[in-house]
Amino acid sequence: MISPIDWAIIIGYILFALGLGIYFSKRAGKDMNEFFISGRNLPWWLAGTSMVATTFAADTPLAVTGLVVEDGIAGNWLWWNAVLSGMLATFLFARLWRRSEIITDVEFTELRYSGPSASFLRGFRALYIGLPINCITMGWVILAMQKIVVLTLNLPDTASTKVVVVLACLLIAGIYCALSGFWGVVMTDIVQFGMAMVGSIALAIIAVNKIGGVGAIKEKLVNIYGAENQILNFTPDFSAGKMAIITFGVYLGMQWWASNGVDGSGYIAQRMFAAKNERHTLLATLWFNIAHYTLRPWPWILVALVAMVVYPNLGDPNHANPMLQDPEAGYPLLMLEYLPVGLLGLMLTAFLAAFMSTIDTHLNWGASYLVNDFYKRFFKPEAEPQHYVAISRFAVILIMIVAGVTSLFMDSIAGAWKFLIALNAGIGLVQILRWYWWRINAWSEISAMLAALVASIVVFTLPQTKDQFAIQMLIIVPISTVVWVVVTFITKPVSTETLTKFYSKVKPSKIGWMLVAAEIKEESDDTNRQQTYVETRTPALVNWIVGVIFIYTFLFSIGKLLLGFTTIGLSFLSIAIISGYIMYKNLPREKRTDD
Repeated sequence: MISPIDWAIIIGYILFALGLGIYFSKRAGKDMNEFFISGRNLPWWLAGTSMVATTFAADTPLAVTGLVVEDGIAGNWLWWNAVLSGMLATFLFARLWRRSEIITDVEFTELRYSGPSASFLRGFRALYIGLPINCITMGWVILAMQKIVVLTLNLPDTASTKVVVVLACLLIAGIYCALSGFWGVVMTDIVQFGMAMVGSIALAIIAVNKIGGVGAIKEKLVNIYGAENQILNFTPDFSAGKMAIITFGVYLGMQWWASNGVDGSGYIAQRMFAAKNERHTLLATLWFNIAHYTLRPWPWILVALVAMVVYPNLGDPNHANPMLQDPEAGYPLLMLEYLPVGLLGLMLTAFLAAFMSTIDTHLNWGASYLVNDFYKRFFKPEAEPQHYVAISRFAVILIMIVAGVTSLFMDSIAGAWKFLIALNAGIGLVQILRWYWWRINAWSEISAMLAALVASIVVFTLPQTKDQFAIQMLIIVPISTVVWVVVTFITKPVSTETLTKFYSKVKPSKIGWMLVAAEIKEESDDTNRQQTYVETRTPALVNWIVGVIFIYTFLFSIGKLLLGFTTIGLSFLSIAIISGYIMYKNLPREKRTDD
């Protein structure tokens, strides 16, 4: 049961968040730059930590628990594969986004493309991503919080209970987000990330100790699941058929580059726009990837392993206890069983903080699309700055309502993850090439989105199979890719005027832009000296490869050392140190004042 002390901690945090919203309300109310990107004045550590916090939601520990229960530690490749796209965004796209000097990544559409097709794409993406796609993401976050609240408060798992829980959770985040804009989002993210990390680490330490230590966990996993179990393996158990090689191949060979956001677009790009300059943008994105993949997962994974020991039949649909039929429920159940008074309140507050850090981001980010890229662009292009802020606050409330309703129709967090990935399959390659190939046009993106949408709807009606997700990707990606490639070559290219303006402003690599670059005079040395940092000569792709090696080896070294595999853990750590040093030497440097 939750004690008065636990309630005091929870209520205290809620009052803090609301107070912060009121404090920043005046600053956020100046104009859209302040409301959506904090006046482009965030240092790298603040922007990067905000990226980490917003991807640490109430759903993540539960979803990771479900993945581990069903496929062992290797089940995390569903999201670990995104290291490849995350580091690609760091070294190839972060500074390009910052140079664009736009408010949203959807606004990029009319910076890069021209004509009615560009206008249509901007409006369509603003509505499509700002409402349905955004609300599906928010829906699974709300679903996770709903599960936690129902379990911890011992509430009846009924439709009316879900409605009340969803409404209460959203009101808290929605009010302060509407008041404070992006300033409140970023500032609370710092506190929320700290609390969420402390809470998850504390639960992991207590849970592991309660079971008798890591050695006891490994011994009991063998006793319960057999000596041949591959639960602790970091690569899939192909022989047992739990995660077929075809699925693992899709994760590493296709999903990371084919899915939406491979270039760092979305709410990650929003923080890139808000950073002080290009160097801060790169460092923010790098810090995000390090923290996101190497620091956060292991407390959740350890708790998931303990849950598999404490609840041997967790995830069995025929289990006598309805709560244990859901593999994702193992995490909150252990919280209730192991955490003492005070610490339980802190952990619940950490979950609330994680929930709010994600919901407030999606509310603010989604509102930026609806207002900047739809309302202002197509309905009221000339108005007072305060008018757009007022409409932005209304948009926050609208998205909050739609997301709440969406969550009531969901039942699996990991399932929603996979659905959204498939829905956007095939779009990623267009997002990469639009920066590095002049021939990509608005119809390329439009056709890729529509082809992926139609193919996803058709594929999801097919009979269920063991490797359903991988098969879906193998069908959707080729179809959408063929469609957009054909459409690109049968439609007219972007106007020369738009291409030259884009190239002059963003300065992508000349590879793929030689025809355009030839029409533009090179910048003078005086312009280059205005930069606040010194560029390195190492190709971006080399930095990407080194960065990927660093993240994966650091991730694996921590996991192996925690699980008691010291020799291999130290081997991974040595590779991480070497690759990390090389990566560090290749980062852009601050210019000396006497340069």
